This record gives sequence, structure tokens and C-alpha cells, in this order.
Amino acid sequence: MKKGRSFGESLNRQKKGGKGLAVFMLAMLLVLSACSSGNGDNAKHANSGNSTSREVSTGDDSSSDSTPKRDMSMEVEKDISLSEEPIREKGGGKRGYSNSDREVQAGQLTAGEWDDLSAWERFGNLLNSQEGDNSKRLWQFWNFHRLEVIVTASGNAVSDADVELLADGQSVWKARTNTEGRAFVYASLFDRDSANNGSFVVKVQSDQDSKTTQKLDIPEQGSVKVDLGKGAKLSDQVDLMFVVDTTGSMEDELNYLEAELKDVVNRVSREHANQLGIRISANFYRDRYDDYVVKPYPFTTDVSEVIDLFSKQKAAGGGDFPEAVDEALHDALYEHKWSKEARARLLFLVLDAPPHDEEQVIDDIKKLTKEAAAQGIRIIPVASSGVSVDTEYLMRFMATTTGGTYLFLTDDSGIGGSHLEPAVGEFEVKLLNDLLVEVINRYVQE
Repeated sequence: MKKGRSFGESLNRQKKGGKGLAVFMLAMLLVLSACSSGNGDNAKHANSGNSTSREVSTGDDSSSDSTPKRDMSMEVEKDISLSEEPIREKGGGKRGYSNSDREVQAGQLTAGEWDDLSAWERFGNLLNSQEGDNSKRLWQFWNFHRLEVIVTASGNAVSDADVELLADGQSVWKARTNTEGRAFVYASLFDRDSANNGSFVVKVQSDQDSKTTQKLDIPEQGSVKVDLGKGAKLSDQVDLMFVVDTTGSMEDELNYLEAELKDVVNRVSREHANQLGIRISANFYRDRYDDYVVKPYPFTTDVSEVIDLFSKQKAAGGGDFPEAVDEALHDALYEHKWSKEARARLLFLVLDAPPHDEEQVIDDIKKLTKEAAAQGIRIIPVASSGVSVDTEYLMRFMATTTGGTYLFLTDDSGIGGSHLEPAVGEFEVKLLNDLLVEVINRYVQE
């Protein structure tokens, strides 16, 4: 098990794994070199490090709240040596062993997972830290007043039920239940000055059955159970979408990510071929003024077609740190035909940079997050090398509010640039392809 960054570690986290003053000086030279050459995207990882000097205080990590309530430590099928981190040169590869020397195949990238929904008190402490507060202000996710809604029918979980939070008859937040019958609604996520003193009701509908609760107080209520007369049959449909950043800064890991994603698509399709109807969509994006901003492809059941799309992608463009994340998500949500009824709708957002922190873009990101939750599309980020602190928080905000979970690559593979240690408790390092398959299986299981 490994532990993410905590109080007092933010100032030192660049030193871990043998990186000290020499790496700092190298980073400065890279920044100066990038500025003089005008190649902004090559300086992306260096720019992202500006956010890593802030201090985090989340309380005592040794408390019971520091680890998720559900089991986050399933056994690793393949052996990964974690005894000592390798010392890394420029680009994050092992010293004396370049990434180009490796055969690009699945089962090399390493990753961890953190589910803030299962460690909610710790997440609240994190948001009250200086680091968390700064990111809330930047992205304007203000109040995480959450209500967990558990929907059953005769004691059995109801999947994909519509759950709506209302205040004075006005819709505040919409979501859909997962296979456990759970959904999460938020009272005033984007209201900066909301005191949240109002009363709310929750309306739940599944097929033709509908029920509305009595008035509730949030966040004091915490959770509410709603039992319907009967629930709709559990759908066999599963929608999987991969939205991948293909700008120049992704070059250090993109080929490996493609190999991992191809393996995941193959394994999941084979494993559930006779039980589930799986549709897959692969989408790629860059930034404004590149040769393309979004390169979308519709959902398909043809696995070989999706694998071929991954194989054709190359990293290029960018030019500055932020990318067109908002435009990629807009296309993903509004320009694709997601299943109206589904067991799971999962959107894997693979990236190393945030959207532009412009007012209009931030407003769009908030609207897109709310829309994803309403459609029952769970955003699951896969944070790659170069991710900044603010990017980590935004991804965790979006995962949490759509019922997703946060995945992040780690330095243990020796591939790619340096990976930010997330502000989480103990987690297990796994092979990325195994972890992705595990996560998908968790969301589709009955």
C-alpha cells in the first residue's frame, strides 16, 4: 500500500524518489529552453509544477476516515516491485533506460484509485485545507452539500432510476442510481453564498413508479432511503467512452496508454460478451487552433474498430498548458447517442492538463458536470504525468458529483514524466489495465 501526499508533504513531494535540487535546476532549464524556442506544449509539465508548493492539511490520516469504507485493496494479479522508486532523469524514464527501449505492450503503466464518495469525511477535510479551498475558488465548485439517495423495490436495489432534488418545486440536481441503487444529489454546489437553510424534497422515478419524499434538510440528513412498489428490470446495456488528450505533452505516455486501453477494451468485451451489450466510443481532443479540437467517433459494438482508432493516434499540438477539455466533454455529452436505459454509462477522461481557466469555460465545465450527472454518465478521470494540483481537484470534483472515481498514473512504472502524488490516504498501486477492468466490472456488476 502507498499513501498520498498529506500535511507538510506538499512542499517536499518533488524530492521523492531521489529528485532534489538537480531535478529542480533541470526543470528550470527546461522552462527557459521552452520559452526561448516558443514550444509551449513541451513546457507543459514544467508549468504544471507551479501548483505543487502549496500545503495540504486534511486532518489525521491515520483515522478511520482516511480510508474508503468499501474495500479499495483488492489483490494485484501481477507482481509489481514497490520496494524502491527509481531515480528518474528528464522525461521520467529510469536512468540509463529510455522509454523508447521498451516494447509498447499492455501491462506496464501503473496506477492507483481513490473514491472520495467512500471517504466523504476525509474529502470534506481536504476541501477545508488551503489547497482545497484555492481549487474550489478557481473552479467555482463551492458547496459540497451532498445527499445520498438509496432506491429499492421490495428491498432490492433499483438501477438507473431517475433521482431529482427539488427546492420549492424547482429542480436543483438530477442523477441516476447505480447498480447498488445509489445516487448522489447536491444542494448548492455552484452557489457561492448559499447558506443551505432551505428544505428540499427528493423525487424518484423508475419505469412507471414514482415517489416523493417528505421535506429534508441537507447536509444534516446525510442519506435517505426510498422504496418503490417495483423497479424496472436491470438493463444489460453498458456504454463505455474514452476521451483522450492527444496534445504534444501526452507523447511520453500516449503509446503506452493506447496499448493499455486496447487491452481493456478486448478483455471487457470478451468477459461480458454473452451477458451484456457493450458499446464503445473512442474520442480524441487537443486545443484551440490545432489541426483538430475534437476528433469524435460514435458508439460501436465493433471492438476491432475501436482498437484501430487507438492505434492511429499521435501526440501533437497544444502550445500551452490548458487544453480544450470543455469542448471534448461537450461533444461527448451532446453529440453522442448514449443509451436511454443502461446498467452503466462510463466516461474515462484521460488527460494531463486542465481546461482553460476562463470564466466562460469554467461556467461550461460546471454545466457539463451537471448534465453528466443528470444523464447518469459517470466521469472517471485517468490523470497522467504532468497533472497539476488544481487539475487533480477539478477531476475529483467532477468524479464525485457524477458518481465516478479518481484514477491516477504513478511513477512506479518508470514510464513518462513525473506523476503528481494525489492528496489521498492509503492506496494500492496496480497495473493500469487491470485497474480499469476492475473498475468497469465494479460498475456493471449486479
